[in-house]
Amino acid sequence: MESGKNISCTSADVKMEQAKKGFRVKGISNGIISGITYGIYSTLVVVASGYDPLVSAAGFLAAPFVCSGLNDFFAGILLLFYNAKQGRLKELTRTLHTKPGKLLVIGFLLGGPIANGAYLVGLAMAGAYAIPISATCSLFGALFSWIFLKQKPTARIVLGMVVVVAGAITINMVKPEGAPNFTLGIICALIAAIAWGLEGVFSSFGGAMIDTDVAVNLRQLISGLVVLIIVVPAVGAFNLLFGTLAAVTPVLWLVLSGLSAAVSFLTWYKANAMVGTAIGMSLNVTYAFWGVLFSVIFLGQTLTPTMVIGSIIIVIGAILVTMNPLDLFKKGAE
Repeated sequence: MESGKNISCTSADVKMEQAKKGFRVKGISNGIISGITYGIYSTLVVVASGYDPLVSAAGFLAAPFVCSGLNDFFAGILLLFYNAKQGRLKELTRTLHTKPGKLLVIGFLLGGPIANGAYLVGLAMAGAYAIPISATCSLFGALFSWIFLKQKPTARIVLGMVVVVAGAITINMVKPEGAPNFTLGIICALIAAIAWGLEGVFSSFGGAMIDTDVAVNLRQLISGLVVLIIVVPAVGAFNLLFGTLAAVTPVLWLVLSGLSAAVSFLTWYKANAMVGTAIGMSLNVTYAFWGVLFSVIFLGQTLTPTMVIGSIIIVIGAILVTMNPLDLFKKGAE
């Protein structure tokens, strides 16, 4: 009888371990997808910015914030249709009345109007070089999650974070020609990294208790509306907004970028909730590699040795944070 109980317990333990492993693998997969799709978003929004009236807009804030607001708003509308089909529309208003929902809104404002706006300004000024600098958000995410969520990183995770930062620094060692506002663009990318790091903490807390699809839908809608209603008029870009909508072509590209951003944030929030902020953000920041790669292939960005080396370093850092490379050899020996 005792033997039967032991076998039953062992079987249950094995199933529990398999479930945990499957949950972790799914979380890691979401993190990887979020990185690829954000790299696609970064490329598409630059394409949209290359069309009139955005390309000839006066001022360095106007075009980036118009793009940011329209991108997030379109992403929110697309997710609204998706959640309506899933029967979750009532959850949107209900979520806003909960404590986790209110904390998420703070994260939405940090990651949307502030981070995304600063990121696009950085892209406009420093080109693809701003992408890996913004990827240091993984370092800030781990730091803030350690401080506020008590998710103390291991030595390996810390090493991975340092490697990610080293990769970002390597990419930016060589200043590109024809970029007079390069330094300001890098500073804007750094501001985006800090704000995204804070958003990661809020999304990890609230996302664990609220449906991810609902949370991201609210994020994109709130971010888009705040930018379009408050920020765009504040930076004197109201006429540019209507001119862009009338031009149609840039709007089509922004709809596509909005779709990519929607998928990226959905998978990022899921990864943060499933495997923690540090790992989720470290996988998400591989967008630095994908963004640079897509910029080189589709936008004709000049490929420099520092770009190649730095992008590879960032990917290695993300892998270090996600898993112990020695585990690969252990499994191979079994």
